[in-house]
Amino acid sequence: MPSSVMLTPRTGDGRPSPAAVSAVGLRKSYGDKLVLDGIDLRIPAGSVFALLGPNGAGKTTAVKILSTLVAADGGQAQVAGHDVATSPDGVRAAIGVTGQFSAVDGLITGEENMLLMADLHHLSRREGRRVAAGLLERFDLTEAARKPASTYSGGMKRRLDIAMTLVGSPRIIFLDEPTTGLDPRSRHTMWQIIRDLVTGGVTVFLTTQYLEEADELADRIAVLNDGRIAAEGSAEELKRIVPGGHVRLRFTDPAAYRSAAGALDGAARDDGALALQIPSGGSQRELRTLLDRLDAAGVEADELTVHTPDLDDVFFALTGPDQPEEAVR
Repeated sequence: MPSSVMLTPRTGDGRPSPAAVSAVGLRKSYGDKLVLDGIDLRIPAGSVFALLGPNGAGKTTAVKILSTLVAADGGQAQVAGHDVATSPDGVRAAIGVTGQFSAVDGLITGEENMLLMADLHHLSRREGRRVAAGLLERFDLTEAARKPASTYSGGMKRRLDIAMTLVGSPRIIFLDEPTTGLDPRSRHTMWQIIRDLVTGGVTVFLTTQYLEEADELADRIAVLNDGRIAAEGSAEELKRIVPGGHVRLRFTDPAAYRSAAGALDGAARDDGALALQIPSGGSQRELRTLLDRLDAAGVEADELTVHTPDLDDVFFALTGPDQPEEAVR
């Protein structure tokens, strides 16, 4: 396995896509803890980019640097065409940030939270009310708008959090683990919100602990480990760099199991389960060849399952199965 795999996004005519976010050699340490060790990023405009990594890998630190909340120790980064070090105000005017913990004030209503954001963006009272009402409707919060935000469910608070982020019409949104703690229904609702944002031309930078989430949403995925980008590409590109695909055959007749084991050289045996595991990429040709070999031996499996590498396999292959908790994220 290569130590790092980088696959460049391109437009339909083969040219590199314009970048909404780019970084070269970003470094950051906290004391003697090296959190980011020279990472490079290039995120096309109008796409979803997911940054994966174990706890403590530096995902949140990367978001904080790119959103101008902390300064890098080295390297350069541009967001929406603005240098994060020399033009932080330009970056802030173009982005929205939703962190792991909600910025919603539970002591006031959802509508009042929205109007407060409108004031912070210097919108007139009339424009602020118009924008707030539109976003509350868009995020299905109109009925709850005049209730204290402390009474909202976790999913409602997350939707309000993102609605508040959109008051300033950002071109780029950083979502730092936006669905942590949400139930499956609320998580799927959030996924649709993110898809709709991208359809509207927004670029989304997503950090997440949920590999299924990255697989569902992201156009590009980077895996961060030990302060470095271990691999980057589309979900399908990343899955192809990891071996481990196989076909599993299970039998109920011990005689049929033994015959199949004799006919399939190299199959891994599980005598207790009467099952065989054969390395395979899962292609139609490979499956047909396997079934032809069973037919030639006069054997029929009772159950056939195909396993192709998924993002879990990619994650564990690149980061290792056991990672300690760290104070720095």
